[in-house]
Formats: sequence, structure tokens, C-alpha cells
Amino acid sequence: MRAGNREGAEAFIHEPIRFDHSICADLDAALDREWIETNGVGGFASSTIIGLNTRRYHGLLIAATQPPVARMLLLAKLEETLVLCGRRFDLSANRYPGVVQPQGYEYLKEFRLDPFPVFVYQVEAIEIEKRVFMVHGENSTVVEYEVRGACAECTLELRPLIAFRDYHATTHANDALNPEVGTEPGRASVSPYYGLPTLHFAHDAASIEPTAHWYFNVEYDRERERGLDFREDLFNPFVLRFDLAQHSGATVIASTVAHEASAAPALRLAEMQRRAGLLRQAPRPDPLVRSLMLASDAFIVRRGEGHSVIAGYPWFADWGRDAMIALPGLTLVTGCPEIAKSILQAFVRTVDQGMLPNRFPDSGEAPEYNTIDATLWMFAAVQALVRYTSGLRFVKDQLYETLRAIIDWHVRGTRYGIHVDADGCLATRGEQLTWMDAKVGDWVVTPRRGKPVEVQALWYNALRLMETLAGEFGDAAPRARCAELAEQLRASFPRLFWNPGAGCLYDVVDGERRDAAIRPNQIFAVSLAHVLLPQDQARSVVDVVERELLTPYGMRTLAPGDPNYHGRYEGDQRGRDGAYHQGTVWPWLLGPFITAYLKVHGRTPQTLAKAAEFLAAFPEHLHTAGLGQISEIFDGDPPHRPRGCIAQAWSVAEILRAAVEDVAGTQPDTRRTFDSA
Repeated sequence: MRAGNREGAEAFIHEPIRFDHSICADLDAALDREWIETNGVGGFASSTIIGLNTRRYHGLLIAATQPPVARMLLLAKLEETLVLCGRRFDLSANRYPGVVQPQGYEYLKEFRLDPFPVFVYQVEAIEIEKRVFMVHGENSTVVEYEVRGACAECTLELRPLIAFRDYHATTHANDALNPEVGTEPGRASVSPYYGLPTLHFAHDAASIEPTAHWYFNVEYDRERERGLDFREDLFNPFVLRFDLAQHSGATVIASTVAHEASAAPALRLAEMQRRAGLLRQAPRPDPLVRSLMLASDAFIVRRGEGHSVIAGYPWFADWGRDAMIALPGLTLVTGCPEIAKSILQAFVRTVDQGMLPNRFPDSGEAPEYNTIDATLWMFAAVQALVRYTSGLRFVKDQLYETLRAIIDWHVRGTRYGIHVDADGCLATRGEQLTWMDAKVGDWVVTPRRGKPVEVQALWYNALRLMETLAGEFGDAAPRARCAELAEQLRASFPRLFWNPGAGCLYDVVDGERRDAAIRPNQIFAVSLAHVLLPQDQARSVVDVVERELLTPYGMRTLAPGDPNYHGRYEGDQRGRDGAYHQGTVWPWLLGPFITAYLKVHGRTPQTLAKAAEFLAAFPEHLHTAGLGQISEIFDGDPPHRPRGCIAQAWSVAEILRAAVEDVAGTQPDTRRTFDSA
């Protein structure tokens, strides 16, 4: 951002992401780059760098009406027209059937993320700089325009396009909409549907005029590609006109709470200072680490009195498995252990029959308990918390009784036939309970009934952690039982899971059936704190996974030589879900791979240099897809196009954790892990 716009804020020392006119005027290149702003309570704003919405999830205000869920797309966009001496220049862009109209991106001189989205338009001798940011902690989006070189007859017209619908849906012209606009000095308000929030527009416009127009058949390219509903109608309730000859700027604050437009500079300053504070926590000055420190902030949200983790934007809510896997990278590496504790407390309160919920549904229904591994990932998160904070009192006072009950439930059996078998392994009769859970109708794409390999690694680590905790807390009987169960599993695991022909681990064992598909799930038998394999087998696992599954952006979910391999994630829902865990690349898996790689190969200058090379593609990736973020998935086949969510919590968290803990070696002193409380 220009120095003149900082208004006393400490310098935001971070290299902005920039695109000049050559990219902004290239429609295909521009539409492949999306920005997202979040507000810490589940709401967000997002679009492409030219403001042409390509998703039904794009909009200037997606409000979390029951934070962090029940999200409603209230304001889709602002249609912008600059009027110079009677001549009209449209700055916005929309896709309609067969045409992009208007084509305001032709005037877009520059887009930059600095630290939030900044658009610079050039129309003849006039330059307009637009800034978009959200207010942390509330459903408010601020849009500011700064004009340089305005003439005597210069007006900016803004036409809000509203949707007022669930963010997973689309809306269409209807007679139920209330077109009335409530006006008072400096504010316009609309309440188009009963039971939905009122949307307030604080502004400093010279005039406002009701319009009540529908914009028909707006199309969303990405939804068309995904085989989903891609067309909707948007409603324009009024037009705001700003006299740029009298004032060199314009401000609109779209919010579910009433603001004054004059508050915008103070809100901007507060947000810049907040983000600068995030960077001060960076454990090292590496540009990738600093970028991911900023990226991580998007996923931490309030849930009630505590915190939770949004799994990914733009369409995921908070998921138990994702939250536990992402917790170390998002909160501990970033120097926020109190948020880590808050997240653990929030999820511990939801444990039922020894199970953590897989997800909190978006519309506020009861949580869904359909996972075998999310609960076990919580033990790994607790282990990381203790390692970073060196104290056990929080665990003893807030978590231990629940953790002990979880072990009890798993031993005696809980939902979906989850139980400890006679060989010490954790088994299930459910087919769709691990992170590879894609299902289309009755088709479970990757059925993993029985004993999935990563579940055994997680269960073993949970037992070892509880053995240690019980010992620290003087709880003799649970300590002895966990030690016995862990030893039983350690003895059984290599015999059951080692595949001598492939030199790696079977993916699932179910009775006499051994699934020999080469998948990344086996890496957790090496990467987790307590390794289930002897050194030679652990090294062989890492070598096989590196050879068969490693790509520049993460790990494939299935080896390319497998007949079920799908190299491209595309098409309708059946096609996409059929590829989701059948070869598609997941960046988050690169974190545990790097950890395992350095475990078996040692930390030498050569291995550390190679580990750094594993992350080399991500600085460039931050300039594509979701700007400043890491995508959910990539195609298994080169050139590994980014797919899925444009910003994924565990992608950011695990790449950040690996960069700091493994590559840089910036880790807490593990000798202090179990200091007395």
C-alpha cells in the first residue's frame, strides 16, 4: 500500500503480490487468480483479481450468521462506473451467456495483495485505487476508493448487487424480495427477505437513488466446470453517486451492523496493525514462512466462547480431523498456544462415546460422529501442545479425563464397530471413516473397512502419550494398560502390515485381505513421534513413497501405476470424487513426508538441502489460485494444476510446520516435554 495510505501504521514489512496490466487484461490468466479476505468469525469476501465472480462462493460479504457457520452471501459485488463529462466507463466485469460484459479489466492497471486486495484503474488521466478488507470479528467489508487526477465533472457510481442466500446455493428473480431501501444520512439499509439479516451500507456518497433492478443470468465458470448450478440472478436495490470533483475518494462499508463511513481509516489502520502483529510472531525471516504466517490467520475463527478451525475456503466449515491436524502449524508454530488450548477445549466438549465429531454442519445441526481418525489426531495435537508449552497442568485439568475416557471407549468398542482387536490393532466395520472418505451415492470410492494403516500409527501414538501422561499424573492402572496395549500393537504391526514384495506397508488389513495399493497413509507409521517400524523398514517406506507418490506440490494418494489411478481431478461430482483419493495430490501430506524423510536419512547439510527442495514450488504457487494461500489439492499428473479449495487449513499448516520445525530445525526442546506441572 502507498505510504500515504498507512496513516501512522507501522510499516507492513511484507513483499506484496503484484500483477500488472499484462496479467489483469488477460482474461484467462486473471480468472485463475483469486483473493480472499476473512473476518475471524467464519465470514469472508472473495473474487478474482479483476472482480469477475467465477464461483457462487464469490462475493464482497459472505456473513457467518451463526459464527462460524450458517454463512449467507449477502453482497455479491459493487458494479462500478466512472462518469467523465457525461462519458461512462464501466470498471466491473461479469460473465453472461456467451459474453463478458462490461470489460472493466481493460482499465485495470495493477492488482496487488498489500496486505489486502488493492485494484488500480487507469481511465485517461484519472487513477482510481480501490481497497477491500474485512473488519476482524464482525460481518463487515470495507471498500475504499482513492481518486487521483479527477476533473471538474467526475462522478463514481456504485450499484450493489445482492443475493441474500445460502453460500452453497444460487438465487433467482422472485416476487418475495422486498425492494425497499431504508435511508438516513450516510447510510442505506436493505432487508429483502424476512428472517435474514439487514444489510447496512455506510457511505459518503453525494446522492442515492432507488433502482430495484434484477441482473439476470450471471454465470460462474468454476461452478460450470464442477457440474453444479452455475447461473443466478442478482438484485440491485439502489445506486450511490459520489462527486469526485468535490472529494477525492469514496467509501462503502457493507455490514450487518451499522457503521459510519468516516470510521473506515481507523478500521483499516487497526487491521494493518493486527496483521503486522502476526508477522512479529514469525519464528524466522524466510519469505515463505512469513507468507504462511499471514495465511494461517484466515483459518482461526471464534466458535462460541472458544476457537475453531475452518478447514478450507470457500466452502468448508470446521471439521474435527482437519482442526487437529492443522493445530500445530496454525497455532503452535505461529506462537499462539492459548488459541491451541481454546481449540482443544472447544472440541473436547463435543466428545461423545469416545469420538470427536468429523464436522459441525453448516446449518447448525448436531455434529456428525463418522470418523475413526479425527479423535486420534487430537492426541497428536495434545502431544504437540505439551512439546511447545512444557507444562502439563492444562492437560491435567482440562483434557486428561476425556483422553482417558476415549481410550476406554476404543478398547471396549464404540460407533461403527470401532474396537481393539485381539492383535492389538484398532479395527472398524465402517468403510468411510478415514480421511479418504469420498462417497458418491452408495459408491464408497476408497472403502477402508478393517484396519487402516495410519489408524494403527495414530492409535499407537495415542497409547504411548497416555502411558506417559498417566505416569506423570500418578495414574498407575491406565499407564500399565496403555503400555501393554502399545507393546501388543508394536509386536503385531510389522507382521500384519509389512509387504515384502513392495518394500512398504499394506494400506488396509481386513482379516486375510491385504490391500497392496501404494498410498501415502503408511508415511504416518514413520512420521509420528513413536515409530512402529524398525529402521530398515522405515527407510524403505520413505523411499517407496518418495519414488511412487512425491510431486512438487505434495503426495499423490495413489501410485500412477495402479489401475485405479486418476491423474486429473475434474468433471462433475462423480468424476471429481472418483479422483479425490485415487491419485490426486494433497499438499498437507508433504509435511509428514519431510518429517519422515529426515528421520530416516538424518539431518545433514545434504538432506536438509533436499528437504528444502521439497518446498521449492510453494513460493510461486502463492501467486496463483488462492493468492497468498495453498490450495487443497493438485492434479496427480503434470503440470499438477491446483484444484479444490483455494485455501486449505492443513495445506498451509503442514507446509508451515515442516518449513519451521524440519527444514529450519526451529523446534521446542523436546527434553522439556514432560516437565512437572
